[in-house]
Amino acid sequence: MARVSLKNVSKSYGTNPILHDISLDIEHGELVVLVGPSGCGKSTLLRVLCGLEDISSGELRIGDDVVNDLPPAQRGIAMVFQSYALYPHMNVYRNMAFGLKIHGASKAGIDKKVRDAAKVLHIDHLLERLPRELSGGQRQRVAIGRAIVREPRLFLFDEPLSNLDAALRAKTRIELSRLHRDLGATMVYVTHDQIEAMTLGDKIVVLHEGRVQQAGTPLTLYQQPANRFVATFIGSPTINLLPARVLELSTQGARVQLANGCTVLATVDVGPLQVGESVEVGLRPEHCEVLSAGNAPGAMDAAFDAEITLVEHLGESNLLYLTTDDGQELIVRGDGNAAVRLGDSVIVRAAPEALYLFRADGMACPRLRPGNMRSAHAR
Repeated sequence: MARVSLKNVSKSYGTNPILHDISLDIEHGELVVLVGPSGCGKSTLLRVLCGLEDISSGELRIGDDVVNDLPPAQRGIAMVFQSYALYPHMNVYRNMAFGLKIHGASKAGIDKKVRDAAKVLHIDHLLERLPRELSGGQRQRVAIGRAIVREPRLFLFDEPLSNLDAALRAKTRIELSRLHRDLGATMVYVTHDQIEAMTLGDKIVVLHEGRVQQAGTPLTLYQQPANRFVATFIGSPTINLLPARVLELSTQGARVQLANGCTVLATVDVGPLQVGESVEVGLRPEHCEVLSAGNAPGAMDAAFDAEITLVEHLGESNLLYLTTDDGQELIVRGDGNAAVRLGDSVIVRAAPEALYLFRADGMACPRLRPGNMRSAHAR
């Protein structure tokens, strides 16, 4: 396995820039997930890594080698695609062995590698079957096994679970995580699904319009997003955003006034802020608590009078869609056992440490105590 380093890597098609000055380090044995909306450049970046696209400028290293001009076959990579790309006339064993065979590996060596990989992937009982006799999840494991037997320096995954149904995606995601742990392999994984990113990645790289918005651990991106885009992309349901104006700055944080006139304290680093500037308060659905009308929130809490307009029951929890008294819309994750009805008047509360704050340019103010948060409905 190998360390991967990108320094100021850019990619353009003619005068159309796709990747902008990307610098990123992927450590030996790390699983890095590239995530972002459609068209953000994540698949292009993966194709740059594997050599299917040339770099317009910058430097790409895999291990100790600068590989800018190396063809894919000489980079020591293996790629698993969204489509399984299995040979339909070959059984599982021959599909997994084919790459080794054309590179002249010995018959005994091929057999050992194929059977060892099949055992790791729990497909050793399927080696004689043809692809048409396999489920989608089994086909994807064969495609992964074909990559494993090559013992590459770097594994690249291009949305490998997109063709699977929800239950199978979850199961295969767990298997991929276990496989990474067992192999200790360096992996780069592309997905548009932020849940996949959060559950799989040692490190997540959020891309938007060909630029890296933030790179860090899943918890860092969730608790300390660098900007508004990362905060809205990481987390499901997405974060609530409310317009506000800065009233007062102190060592405790920023006191801001919301559009409905109420004031709240956000415990953030106030260094970049100025009194009077326009900001947005961010509030994650899982960090809110819904109180019956008439209950008094804490003196330091953010509080909103609201009406329930829709309830989505999820079993253990529910999603409440609310409209505040000044017309703002909120989503709150609540207790699934709570008795709530459409049209109920409620109070939504959140503690100061649960609030995020974003400046007019979208940049986030670092939160002072993000680790103290927990889901409000679990209290």
